Formats: sequence, structure tokens, C-alpha cells
Amino acid sequence: MTALILTALGTALVNNVVLSQFLGLCPFLGVSKKTNTAAGMGAAVIFVIMISSTVTYGIYYKILVPLDLEYLQTIVFILVIAALVQLVEMILKKYIPPLYKALGVYLPLITTNCAVLGVAISNIDNGYNFATSLASAFGTAFGFLIAIVILAGIREKSEGNDIPKPFRGTPMTLIASGLMAIAFTGFTGLI
Repeated sequence: MTALILTALGTALVNNVVLSQFLGLCPFLGVSKKTNTAAGMGAAVIFVIMISSTVTYGIYYKILVPLDLEYLQTIVFILVIAALVQLVEMILKKYIPPLYKALGVYLPLITTNCAVLGVAISNIDNGYNFATSLASAFGTAFGFLIAIVILAGIREKSEGNDIPKPFRGTPMTLIASGLMAIAFTGFTGLI
């Protein structure tokens, strides 16, 4: 149990998917304008990463390996992720329309979010068992949620500040992201 917790903490804080691996930057930068929208995106990413990791693990070890089709891993994983994102999109559209509208184009972009595919592939490449794969998937997704909500909070707080014109908008967002990445390196000695 301790190993699973350490795996989740390590992937969430030390090897944060956005701040140290630089995966999933498009939704990270695009949806981080409001904290409630960022939290919704983070929750959607947690759902997609957890389900996709579960499904891709089973497909890889129960279908691709026995049939000696491991070379199809990336294509199969992309198809699974695309189907899951469509499921999330339909659920949000039906049950939480305001979040669906707030996420806009970034919801379908979860399909191409390299963080989702990166988790599925790295779990296989690292030789994780099923439980460790789920711990890694949850930690990675939770780390994405932490990072996007923190950045959204920073962006909301800095809206009313007197920022020099050349630094407004995207430059300030990138500076804040860089400072967050530096701050997260402080977790390196943790695990």
C-alpha cells in the first residue's frame, strides 16, 4: 500500500505531468482562466485518465501481448481514449451543460491531450502491475488538476493587477507556469 501511495504522490508532485514532463499544455494554458472551469477540466481529465488506463492495461495484456500485436499499442490506445472522451462529452452535455459550454473546444482536445496517452504508454513501458498503473494514473491526473487549478487561481488574482502591457495575457501565464514549475521542483527530495 505504501508503494502505491508513493507512486501516486511521485507522479502528482515530483513528476507532475504538466510542470516537469510538459505534457498536456494545451488544455493547461487554454482552460486555466477561471478556477471552476479549470476544476471541471481537471475532473474530466481524472475520469478519462483513470478509465483509459484501466481499459488500455487490459487491452494490452489480454489482447495485444497474446496476439503478438504490441506494435499497435499507440493506435489502439488513441482509439480507446477518443471513445472515452466522447463518452465524457455526452455525459457533460446531458447532465452539466454549463461546464460543457465553459470547456468548449478544450473538452474534445482531451482526446489529443498527450498526458492521457503518455500515462497509458508509460504505465506499460515502466512494467507496472494493474494496481501500480492505477496509482500512477490517479497521481498523474490529480497532479494535472492541482496544476491547472493553481494556475487558474493565479490568473484570476492577477486580472485586476497593474501589469505592464507587454506582460499581459499569455506572457504572464507563461511566467506564472514557469514559476510553478520551479516551485514544484522543491518536491524532488520528497520521494
